[in-house]
Amino acid sequence: MGLMSVMADIWRSRSRSALTMSAVAIGIFSVTVISAAGQIGTAKINDSLDDMGVNSVLVEAQEAGVALSDSDIDALGGLSGVNGAMPLMAQVTKCELIESNVSCMVWGVNEKADEIISMKAIHGRLIDRSDLKKAENICVIDDEIALETYGRTNIVGKTVSVNFGGKYTDFTVIGVAESGLSPIQNMMNDAVPYFVYIPYTTAQNISGKSEYDKIAVLLDKNGDGETAIDRIKTCMANVKGEGSIKISELQSQKKQLDGILAAATSALSFTAGISLAVASVSVMTAMLVSVGERKREIGIKKSLGARNIRIVGEFLAESTMICIIGSIVGIAAGCAVAFVIGLAVGESFVMQTDIMLIAVAVSAVIGMISGSYPAYKAARMKPVDALKM
Repeated sequence: MGLMSVMADIWRSRSRSALTMSAVAIGIFSVTVISAAGQIGTAKINDSLDDMGVNSVLVEAQEAGVALSDSDIDALGGLSGVNGAMPLMAQVTKCELIESNVSCMVWGVNEKADEIISMKAIHGRLIDRSDLKKAENICVIDDEIALETYGRTNIVGKTVSVNFGGKYTDFTVIGVAESGLSPIQNMMNDAVPYFVYIPYTTAQNISGKSEYDKIAVLLDKNGDGETAIDRIKTCMANVKGEGSIKISELQSQKKQLDGILAAATSALSFTAGISLAVASVSVMTAMLVSVGERKREIGIKKSLGARNIRIVGEFLAESTMICIIGSIVGIAAGCAVAFVIGLAVGESFVMQTDIMLIAVAVSAVIGMISGSYPAYKAARMKPVDALKM
């Protein structure tokens, strides 16, 4: 049976066919939107986690007498699956701005800080190589501390006094930044509400240390994080000895979170898929009505020698085509909504071709199953009975 003939049969009862297609389209639309929302949500959360340092590994000495140095940074930075390594000096302390005395975390960093913790300067600039060479008393502060103390974000040029070992040291603000650590600030608001970034060389001079407190290692987002972490552990065990170095990472928790999000998306998609079962009932009902309306046509065809397989094929083709068209409409509408959602949250959405093909194939199967009984009923109809009006 030709496609044109099938489309002609659908067009003949276009109002009923349109309603039946809409039932299929709604089911496919729901599954498409939920699947896309899960994809976009996972990407958004992973980007946020990466900005917070989940895509980084923190290396620190666990035993007394074990020091971290430039050679360790070079060794870690050269590993496969690693995009860079940065020395860190860290201390929880107090700082003064005008008449405010607040708790803060002081980070001694280098020029790669914007890559490791996704810092972005909103006023002024970030720490660069010349700052490290000069080891001057300059700092970059987060925008939250500026708002809390000055009531505005731009306080470039102001002075911040930081308590190191009971003695306050003045630092000139060269930049105000937003960083991926902002969510951590919200979670730790009572303990460590603010962050101050200074050159790690300055922190070393003040503390009298030549080594580093920690080394932050940035993993390749597109690589195998677990394998890279294993390489880091092996590298440090070979250099410093087994058990002398502590490796802190959140990759495993990130993987578990991805699994939870995937499971939730699958569950919601399954729930939305129930509407497809409802749509199959609509398809079957529509085809049964069509069989009743076309009894005379069926009787004439059978009187002229049409075989049962041809009658079955006509109705199966019609029900299948109705579902395929409905699924295409549902996919198109779902992709449009998903694209808008992606724009709203700042994430790109790419509907996978295999998912589209699976949706169309599932719809076609639903059409064939739903139309099988009406087709069987039409094929079993006797010409004499069919011609009776």
